[in-house]
Amino acid sequence: MTRTDTPPSWDERTQLTTFLDYARATARAKCEGASPEDARRAPLPGSPLMTLCGLISHLRWVEYYWFQVVFLGEEDEGPWTDEDPDREMRIAVDVPLAQLLTEYEEQSTRYRELVAATDLDAQAKRSMRDDRHPDLRWVLLHLIEETSRHNGHLDVVRELLDGTTGS
Repeated sequence: MTRTDTPPSWDERTQLTTFLDYARATARAKCEGASPEDARRAPLPGSPLMTLCGLISHLRWVEYYWFQVVFLGEEDEGPWTDEDPDREMRIAVDVPLAQLLTEYEEQSTRYRELVAATDLDAQAKRSMRDDRHPDLRWVLLHLIEETSRHNGHLDVVRELLDGTTGS
């Protein structure tokens, strides 16, 4: 997939999905060429969960949560628990980065199909903490924000690990 933030057309759905795909592709690009050892290392002493593996796992599970649990109303089968709400980041260091990236891409493909087949005004089956049900448009905007914010974390972590910048 070519990484671009310029949509092929200017309708709202295409703009939203292009930006989400761009953010996803940027997350993957930030990981290119990282050694397996570096992918598991947390270079920030105050942030032991901030690893390349942990961040990619988090992005994957955040999309799962918003699309499958909140929007579709499915049961939450994510790896987190009440005792360990960041477990998806903690257990990721036991999974090769290449596998995490493959799982993230495969899942993204399924969600692209969901978004393409669903009206942007469709309401989520589950509510947020404030008892409101977001529409698909809001879910996409939230995931663009979330993924982009974590791309900044990936950028910093990668530079601290091996000096790689850009992407």
